[in-house]
This record gives sequence, structure tokens and C-alpha cells, in this order.
Amino acid sequence: MGSGAVHVLIVIVIMLKLLIFDLDGTLADTSRDITDAVNYALAPFGGKEYSVEETKAMVGSGISHLLASLVPPDVAPHSGRGSKSGSNAEIALSRFLRYYSEHLLDNTRAYPRVETTLARLGRYSKAVVSNKREAYSREILQGLGLLKYFDAVLGSDSVQAKKPSPVPILELLKRFNADRNEAIVTGDSNYDIEAARAAGVNVVAVTYGFRSRDSLKGADFMIDSFDGLLDIVSGIDRA
Repeated sequence: MGSGAVHVLIVIVIMLKLLIFDLDGTLADTSRDITDAVNYALAPFGGKEYSVEETKAMVGSGISHLLASLVPPDVAPHSGRGSKSGSNAEIALSRFLRYYSEHLLDNTRAYPRVETTLARLGRYSKAVVSNKREAYSREILQGLGLLKYFDAVLGSDSVQAKKPSPVPILELLKRFNADRNEAIVTGDSNYDIEAARAAGVNVVAVTYGFRSRDSLKGADFMIDSFDGLLDIVSGIDRA
């Protein structure tokens, strides 16, 4: 080489360290039990009952927000078992929490290949970020035999803000001493995508969950089956 110059090529290798997962619509199909609890919560106010498909299209931002948007503010609830004083939204939320806490696992099931895939991802730290309350999230994961695969579970009441805020994801990056390039988020909704984007973390969208494929276009990757995550993770590590 001319004039004795030495050129050094520095290669920075980024390895994934932390895998972050949504719960509802990603790890487990919780839609029937949520729908039953929503309809129970709204029963004193009359009106329609919601189908599973309708509920799946509405959930994601947290149950308090959902019920407040559905309950009529100016309709007096008819008396019934468990009726309480308070605003209509407060009454509906109280009924939902009481019913749902007793029926978390009536119809809820893990999606196909979730447990076998998590078992194969054993060398990575793994966490759940849900807009469901932490206690409910843990109970569902425990009941499905999945809690043992996770190093942390954050719910809507675990940190100061919930998805689509990046706060829970940033908290996990800090907790696991992981750079944003060393983590990836997997979820089924625009809330997961927006939270990951705001945190500067790559995101995988599952197409079998609660949202339509069109609503997931902002994701870096899409998978039609949970075990498709294996190729994505190994591909990122190879790159």
C-alpha cells in the first residue's frame, strides 16, 4: 500500500439480548374471556352485546379506556347483583374486573407453537409488556404454563404509562442493560408498533392476532405463525 498507510476495518456486531412480547393476541388468544367480561360489565346499561370479533377490534388501549368509550354516560344502570354507586364508567370497570378476575382462563389458550418456540429461545432474556394489569397477565401466563419462560412481566399498572407509550419498553431496556439495537418487540397491534417505534426498537407483527394485516404495515417484520420468530431472531444475530 502506498506511503505505508494501514487501513483497519472495524466490524461492530450487534447481538440480540432482549425479546419483548405482547400478551393478548400474540402469546395467547384471550378474546372470548375478555368479550364475556365486557358484556357482563355493560349489562346493567342495556344496549347491544359485543361479539368476539368486535371486541378484538376494540381492545388494546386498556380496559378502562375501552369501557369508558362504550358505556352510555346518561343511562341509569338497572339494579342487579353487584351494582355499586359511582359513575357509569366506574360501575362498568368494577363489574369487569370482578368478573374477569374469576374467568381469566375459561377459554383462553396459548396460540400454536408459542411454548415450543419460547423454549428454543432460551438463551435470550424475555419479557412481556401488556396493557392488561400485571397480576392478570401473570396469572394467565402461569395458567398456560408460560410464565417460566419470562424474566419480567409488565402490565398497565407496572409503570407510569402504557402502550403506545415507549415507557414500558424503555424500562425493560434499562432493567436488562440492553441497547435499543439489542432488543426486539413482538406484538399484534398498532399499539405495539407505535411503542416500539417510539423506543427505537425493531418490531415483529404477528398476523394471527386481534388486528388486521393492513394495520400492521409499520412493522419491520411480519409472521403468520409464532415460530416464524426463530428465523427472524437468528437472521438478526447472523447479520
